[in-house]
Amino acid sequence: MFQLFKMAFRDLGRNKRRTLLSALAVAIGMGMLLMMSGVLVGEMQGALKNTIQLFSGHIQIRGLNYDENKISLKWEDLIENPQALADTVKTQYPQIVDATPRLVASGIVTRGENSRGVQVIGIDPDAQANQVYRQGLLEGDFLAADDREGILIGQPLADKLSLAIGDQINLLVNTSNGDVQEQMFTIRGIYTTNTFGYDESTVFLPLAKAQTITGAEDRASLIFIMLKDREQAESVAAALQSPNYTVVTWRDMNAMIVQVEEFANAYMTIFYLIVLGITATVVSNTLVMSVFERTREIGILAAIGMKGRRILAQFLVEAALIATLGVIGGIIFGGAITYYFSIYGFPMDISKMGITGVLLNNRIYTMLTLDNVIYLSFLTYVVTIVASFAPARMASRMEPVEALHGK
Repeated sequence: MFQLFKMAFRDLGRNKRRTLLSALAVAIGMGMLLMMSGVLVGEMQGALKNTIQLFSGHIQIRGLNYDENKISLKWEDLIENPQALADTVKTQYPQIVDATPRLVASGIVTRGENSRGVQVIGIDPDAQANQVYRQGLLEGDFLAADDREGILIGQPLADKLSLAIGDQINLLVNTSNGDVQEQMFTIRGIYTTNTFGYDESTVFLPLAKAQTITGAEDRASLIFIMLKDREQAESVAAALQSPNYTVVTWRDMNAMIVQVEEFANAYMTIFYLIVLGITATVVSNTLVMSVFERTREIGILAAIGMKGRRILAQFLVEAALIATLGVIGGIIFGGAITYYFSIYGFPMDISKMGITGVLLNNRIYTMLTLDNVIYLSFLTYVVTIVASFAPARMASRMEPVEALHGK
């Protein structure tokens, strides 16, 4: 085996430029795949993180008849005395970071002749789970629990309606008895979560005010629960089960994102094979040229007794060495690019894409996992060796007499 590697190093060194170009092709191919893998993982994990932080939480407690798609405000669909329930579960389970009531309603914001459909969320401004909005405050002040005329809006909505701090807007909101309630609110603050679709269509009121204007009284749509570790969601949810309400986890509420990630990974494997197949043809071409250049040498080796399988192994070892150089270079190249974009991100202007209602971040931050590095390294090796098998087999099947004559 050592002799095979020694001969492979010598043969590849005959044409260093061609060998380096072949390894470079593999390195660029693998590096780009690492970057694309990082983008896919980063996008999926970013979307999941946004959805958990902004929409679903790790766990939600809901009324037995509550349907999030209908945003019902009927008393029988809501949770009664929600703060007491939130405080109880928060003190009973140390895995829970925060549990806070939220009231969700549909509404319309109007400013002059302009209007926009929004989702109105009543929150406890002091709750830790709502810190993401406090941290994302761009202008003005955050809501106060006893504020009866203040509203918090997203930056995209403020831009569309040309709103500023202190401006007044008219809010029409559905109520528990099926009517529509209307009131003027003063913009206290403008926030951003860097998620265009969410920021454009979501406004916040203090929970007490939201309960009053919707006629929900001391009721809430759900208890929004954040955990120390999202993997604890199933066990905590099982402990929270009760015949008086429904408990759902982030996996239940984000099933579509999880399925999309699984399908994306399956399709990306096919794409990986296509890209690696293209780059592996460079290695195959290098070995084919090497076979023709070394026809007489192959004939001599065969004439002195070297078996065909050893000649085959000789060329496969050369391919393996090229693949090794390519994989190492690909890890360095792809890792550097992925690391850069994991810090600065890919800018993605969702507003110009016309995408709304999707919790995509305005930037995609790449994320490279050890599993993907190992998987793509192995895949690169396999594809490169498979692509080199044909020229290696051609060399191993040469007739000594014909090879000695350079045929």
